[in-house]
Amino acid sequence: MHKQKKHSASALALLTIIIVLLTGCYYDKGELIYPDSTVDCSKVTATYTAVKPIVAGKCNTTGCHNAASAAGSTVLETYDQVKALAGRIKQRALVDKTMPPGAALTTSEIAILTCWINSGTPNN
Repeated sequence: MHKQKKHSASALALLTIIIVLLTGCYYDKGELIYPDSTVDCSKVTATYTAVKPIVAGKCNTTGCHNAASAAGSTVLETYDQVKALAGRIKQRALVDKTMPPGAALTTSEIAILTCWINSGTPNN
């Protein structure tokens, strides 16, 4: 009986060590988990006036998100259209970085979009 208790205690100790190691060690890219953490919005002009040329130059271009060719029926030409899809824009352009294809956003553009979306997408 004493041997069985010793074996159970050893197994429990080993299991505890494995759990601690598995839950304590991981590798994540901080910018993917906290995409807004690298942007200081106090130094960014986060207005729709600043967002509009980014969207016009990289999103609502021919073959993409304009009324003439709207890829996937997503049109990004007006404030209301951009605001309605702000969450999707944040995910695809700022977190996943899958948009815009072939025309990566600059650090400045990422900051403007991030701060504008985080400030509630004001029409200013």
